[in-house]
Amino acid sequence: MVAMDEDRAPRTTMTTRVQVKRVGGVGAGSRVDLVVVEEPLRINIEQGDVRGVLGSTMRTPGHDLELAVGLSVGEGMIRVPDDLVSVRPCRDGNGPVVGEVTVTVSSTTAAPIDISHLGRVATPSSACGVCGRDQIDELISRAPRILREVTIDSGVLASLPDTMRGRQSVFERTGGLHAAALATAAGEILVVREDVGRHNAVDKVIGYAVMNRLVGDVLVVSGRAGFEIAQKAAMAGIPVVASVSAPTSLSVDVALACDLTLAAFVRDGRLGIYSGERRIVERQPGLTESPESPESPESPESTEPPESTKLADGERAVR
Repeated sequence: MVAMDEDRAPRTTMTTRVQVKRVGGVGAGSRVDLVVVEEPLRINIEQGDVRGVLGSTMRTPGHDLELAVGLSVGEGMIRVPDDLVSVRPCRDGNGPVVGEVTVTVSSTTAAPIDISHLGRVATPSSACGVCGRDQIDELISRAPRILREVTIDSGVLASLPDTMRGRQSVFERTGGLHAAALATAAGEILVVREDVGRHNAVDKVIGYAVMNRLVGDVLVVSGRAGFEIAQKAAMAGIPVVASVSAPTSLSVDVALACDLTLAAFVRDGRLGIYSGERRIVERQPGLTESPESPESPESPESTEPPESTKLADGERAVR
């Protein structure tokens, strides 16, 4: 087994340059290539005198505070914006610690932290954050039903992945990132985030919304709609999920249980509706389910939302 250099400094940028030798075709030979960065992030949670590790994940550096807040929403630690007291990088005697942040939740508005729920996302991986049937059943039982009603035109919904794709600047340069976006029912993109893990990109989008007190109607993801995507949307109170690629059986189960609208294969002007079709109004003729095809990873940058999408103090943002 080959060990990595313990003195290797963690990378803090989204991309880095490496040497590659290309074989065959145009451009064969040695050259420098741009690749996405993957580094660990540890997220601590505290409430009064209670402190523990919420989880660890492999992520693409950037927007780490948003990721931490979004994960806290998905784990049920934050239900409304007022539950969030602060989120900050950890510090030692030399300044901020790279790759470690702490989320502080309110002792008055937030539910008491259940120590048994801490550390569920404990194995550093950018692929997924949950494994095990018992954990899945528990998370489904904790996910709330979607109470908010919105109506979105099918043509507007079908256009959102392309709009998101146009803002995936790092994917454009590397081809190595997933993307998530939060949009309104009118088709306005509020924020786009890129990450090596699609669930991390979703956490960053949700964290951004909570930290800025925004309400979004549609969560757009660049790959497949797996269990955690649907679960995170339900925990954040987002009524519609639009996935470029396929759903899974568990994501459909969560969508049905939580009354979440789940649309998949959303591309090329087509989509398939697997749950909550009442929220999607078909005003454009010829919209049909798209055939199965390979997923395509992606991810983008944010744009500042208009003031009209921001919440007043005390207004609910995540449910």
